[in-house]
Formats: sequence, structure tokens, C-alpha cells
Amino acid sequence: MPTQPLSTKSALVTGGARRIGRGIAIALAQAGADVAITYLNSKTEAAQTVKEIEALGRRALAVECDVRSEALVRGAIAATTSQFGRLDILVNNAAVYESVPLERISLKQWDAVFETNARGPFLVAREALPHLRAVRGRIVNIGSLGATRAWADHAHYCASKAALHMLTQAMAKAFAPEVSVNCVAPGWIDLEGNTGDAGARFAARTPMQRNGTADDVAQAVLFFAAGPQFVTGQILGVDGGLGLS
Repeated sequence: MPTQPLSTKSALVTGGARRIGRGIAIALAQAGADVAITYLNSKTEAAQTVKEIEALGRRALAVECDVRSEALVRGAIAATTSQFGRLDILVNNAAVYESVPLERISLKQWDAVFETNARGPFLVAREALPHLRAVRGRIVNIGSLGATRAWADHAHYCASKAALHMLTQAMAKAFAPEVSVNCVAPGWIDLEGNTGDAGARFAARTPMQRNGTADDVAQAVLFFAAGPQFVTGQILGVDGGLGLS
């Protein structure tokens, strides 16, 4: 793959201010793309991520956006295309994760998770579609190993990510042939705040004998963003083989 395969391209990463989203945004910029990110409560982190992208010689933009809001999503797409003149790559990364025993999940909690994790990617993709079709662009959704493995204390999260996996495949059929749509499904990813005893247990169960990193996820996104457009409707597990256990 060329050193900067995304030169002249532009990308939008929802929830791109920190954690996995930040890693994806930086990787896309390193590959040559101008990158816009959305954030909701991470204004300071968003500003820092913009600085890091600009330090790589790429244009960057941070837009405050709640992906549950149709109006705010439209505004984020408009701001991105106004700033960069085009939109080639959409990464639906914004998500919420919550641990609650199934019998204790309230209707409010259930709806909040689905509004962000399933409805959000639908809204952003729908609004971005005309711009992506114009340039034969790409959509990469960030799913989860939890979409295929039942986690009893994360039922609403798992169900929402399963919905996103199916939405990926429906989008791939509906948006073809102009736009390819794929999904990266991480397993346990070591991030700030989750590298303790639970992380050690997951690493021990993983055939690769370690947990994933944000860059592992970002490199998988980069494959779908810069690789063959003929690849569409695929769910790529990035879990070190954890799903085999």
C-alpha cells in the first residue's frame, strides 16, 4: 500500500476526540487524509486531536455533534464538506458502553444505547450518502465482538452492536455500487481505565496472548478505507482470536 494512500481524500470520524476514535483519526491523517471529528463532551480532547492531525500536515476540524440528533448530524456533514470540499470516508465510531444486569436495564437505558449505537450510524450515513456517492466513497462502522458473543451484563450494548452489524450489510447492498460499507468489530481493547484485572483475564484468554490497541483497530479501518472497493458488506473481527475461545 502506498505510504499515503488517502492523499487528496477527506474523512469524518464520529466520536473521534479520544480513545479508539482518536487512534482512527490519527491513522487516517497519517495515510494522507484531511480529517474531521465529532465530539459531544470531549471538547478539550478534540482540540488536542485536531492539533495532532495538523502537525501531520493535514487539515483538521472538530465539530460538536450528538449523533442522536438529525439536525446536528446534518450540521456536522455540512461543516465537513464546507471545510474540505468533499467527503470520501465516513467512520461511524461514536458509541456508548454500559454494564447493567439484563433484568435491571431500564427503558431509558435501553433506548439511550440504541439511539447512539444503532440509530446514530444510520443518521450519519444517510446524511453523508450523497457526498460519498459523488466520489465513490467508503463507510466503516465500528461494531464489536459483543455483537456475536452474548455478554449477560451488557445485553443492550450487545444487541445494539448486533443491529449495527446487520445495518452494515444492509447498507452495503443499498449503497452499492458507488459506496462500499464494512465493519470493524474489536474485542477487548486496552484503553485508559480498563487495563486492570479484567484486561489481564481477557489477555490470558486471547490466542495472541495480549489485548488489542487503538492502533490495531485503526489499521483495520485503514484497510477498508484504502483497500479494494470491491470488498463490501464484511465484518472484520479485530480481537486477537478472542472470539474463538
